[in-house]
Amino acid sequence: MDFSLPEHLKPRVRVAVEPSAAVASSRSTGSGPYVLYWMHHAVRAHENPALDVAICLARQNQLPLLVYHALGEDYPYASNRHHAFMLQGARDVQREMSQRGIAYVFHLQRNGHRGPHLRDLVRSASVLVTEEMPVQPIVGWLQRLASLTTTPILSVDTSCVVTPSLVPKCYTRAFEFREVTKHLYASKVECDYAEQVVDCLQFKTTGAVSRLPFEPVDLQDVSLAELIAECRIDHSIGPVADTPGGSRSGYARWKDFKENGLAAYAKQRNDASLHHGVSRMSAYLHYGMVSPFRIAREAKELAAEKFLDELLIWRELAFHYCLHRHGDVDSLDAIPDWARVTLQAHRNDVRDESYSWENLARGNSSEPLWNDCQRSLLRHGELHNNLRMTWGKALLQWTESPQSALQMIIDLNHRYALDGRDPSSYGGILWCLGQFDRPFEPEQPVLGTVRPRPIDEHARRINHRRYQSVVERPIAAELPSVAIIGAGLAGLIAARTLQDHGIDVHVVEKSRGVGGRLATREMEFDLGFDHGAQYFTARDPRFAKFVQSWIHDDLVKPWMGRIVEVAPDGTVQSEKRSVARYVGSPSMNHIARHLANDLRISRESEVRSIRRTDQSKWELLDSKGATLHTSDVVIVNCPAPQAHRLLAGHSDLVQKIATVEMQPCWAVMVQTSDADDALFDGAFINDCELSWIARNSSKPGRTSGVNTWMLHASASWSIEHLESSPEDVTKTLMAVFAQVTNRVIQHVDVCRAHLWRYAIPTKPLEEECLWDRVTNLGACGDWCGGPRVEGAFLSGSAMAGTLLSHLTIDRVAIKLPSAPRQTSLF
Repeated sequence: MDFSLPEHLKPRVRVAVEPSAAVASSRSTGSGPYVLYWMHHAVRAHENPALDVAICLARQNQLPLLVYHALGEDYPYASNRHHAFMLQGARDVQREMSQRGIAYVFHLQRNGHRGPHLRDLVRSASVLVTEEMPVQPIVGWLQRLASLTTTPILSVDTSCVVTPSLVPKCYTRAFEFREVTKHLYASKVECDYAEQVVDCLQFKTTGAVSRLPFEPVDLQDVSLAELIAECRIDHSIGPVADTPGGSRSGYARWKDFKENGLAAYAKQRNDASLHHGVSRMSAYLHYGMVSPFRIAREAKELAAEKFLDELLIWRELAFHYCLHRHGDVDSLDAIPDWARVTLQAHRNDVRDESYSWENLARGNSSEPLWNDCQRSLLRHGELHNNLRMTWGKALLQWTESPQSALQMIIDLNHRYALDGRDPSSYGGILWCLGQFDRPFEPEQPVLGTVRPRPIDEHARRINHRRYQSVVERPIAAELPSVAIIGAGLAGLIAARTLQDHGIDVHVVEKSRGVGGRLATREMEFDLGFDHGAQYFTARDPRFAKFVQSWIHDDLVKPWMGRIVEVAPDGTVQSEKRSVARYVGSPSMNHIARHLANDLRISRESEVRSIRRTDQSKWELLDSKGATLHTSDVVIVNCPAPQAHRLLAGHSDLVQKIATVEMQPCWAVMVQTSDADDALFDGAFINDCELSWIARNSSKPGRTSGVNTWMLHASASWSIEHLESSPEDVTKTLMAVFAQVTNRVIQHVDVCRAHLWRYAIPTKPLEEECLWDRVTNLGACGDWCGGPRVEGAFLSGSAMAGTLLSHLTIDRVAIKLPSAPRQTSLF
């Protein structure tokens, strides 16, 4: 196979798998039926060196070219926000590829559409061309791909005007990089891009496309919000309406900035309260939806030297550095020795504050300016670079160690920022810990000789009120009011997520308390019984992140009690140690109270029906037909039979809800000293009237000082005795309790029964939530996606995310005022 390339493309190519090694292998390739281009961070069909390399190889070897572009579920911090931006970009490039006559296929990993398709395509290709992106996960994916195939792999720089191979070594100071590259920039910035011409007759790919191991997605006429809802990603982070993905939106923003902000960039770039003070192009540059070569050319034509310095020197310095470290930039090893030494020397310095991940993610610190920075990330997916430096350095003061600070900065930035995981983004993050900088004297607590950047000083330099108006702008031009029926866990996390995005939410709950089956019954003698959910697990990383944060805040603790499986006669059959179990502290209900803390909730208000008004709103009605609340959107967080009753006649969702069967559970709360010496704290029981017993008092945080027990009847027994009296239930189940524990139970101070009529779904729906976009009605709960506490949490998150996606994707954004037009650069 011929691998010769034009001179201007050669310096951009790095060989990841040598063609000679591939040809020599027994599984050799190099003679496959097509050239494959894997697109991921140059999402454009113009001024794209990787695409041009692929075109050249296809032309000179008389092979068809296939462009493969995919979006998986397993990249770090995968969410509705990042998915929406990338899907919008893919939609644009799909159209652009079609116009150029290049075969392009897009695969979206989702329910029913998973598999190692890239690996299989690469193994059957003659050569793989892809883009250089020197950060994780791309570095790791490419290394793994190289280990799984012998197909030649070429990685092409599509991001830098001065490609790294032209620079003699890695630099860590901007002034050094600026000096050594100035002659290169002088000769390249103004050059027109030499794009390869496509001869459509040479790029027939009918055979390759017909043998695809997946069905490509046509993005031109589908609902992106509905596609995203099928993906197993974090649904709690909403897309950004005023930063849609794609080349068209990217160039529209660049045009607006050229006309309204570029002339004053040198003066205004550090003022985060000015909407046009900076270009806000970083997300488009990160995914290569716009050409950095074109941006640089046009900025040069307007003599915007300061903007060019940021675009070329600082941005490409970070790219070169990440490439030099092979993407290993997520640890303290990535910062200079002097910075690492000084930070470690102050590792044990006293911190004034210690915040959990959840409080930081929601912008709940003691510093108003920092909170606004974080809310800008949370709601709008962006943070002004000048503020990002102050925001990042504050986390050194609020976390237990420099490594913890770095990981928190990375998490919050990459999770919420649309330009997260970019080399330039890492440049800013690492600068907070001393990278690309020098020591500053005098030495200070915590920071050592790392440059300080106090929040209060920055607050004095900024028009904070004007910046707040930028942060608090609505996430879309039109936002609905939302009513959530039911304050169970799913309803609470849905409400919390929507409220954090600036949506008006009102929760209506029939009980005095909140939490649904995440319940605790308070009784006499200061006794508390977790009579609903007994504990929970955290298998899904989307939920586990919150659980770890709740542990930090002492809301949750691991339950280390001895859990066994027993026979009805009390014989221990096995130990149950395979999974970590968690409980709320000091009660299970404490988690629900925490989530409900700043929500607007109407308690003891039972909704018996809903009604459509003449204004296309929904009224929530009580048993007498009186209006409890009116809203644009209604989300039902009730057991499936109750959700069916409320939505019947209003939405086709009831057809799916009707398929869900929920089983009852009788629960008995017992305080007795007669079972104090039982040899276990929790037991699953097979083939018995009881399915579970637990020493409630063995859970951490319970302080009554006496032994309390929870008994849960089996589903079959509960169904059979659904209409039994509480007295008969307690009598029967207490006798079984005595049998299972091999104890004589005589001294009982408390014994109460409670019926959970709709306790556990027998077979939850595959969907994590249900949404009717025609009627603006939705439903969520542990009968969607998966049962129990984790399932309820993920269902509520998905419900909020589904609504946020429909409100923001391809919707009109709120318009911010333009800056006054400038007539000169200075």
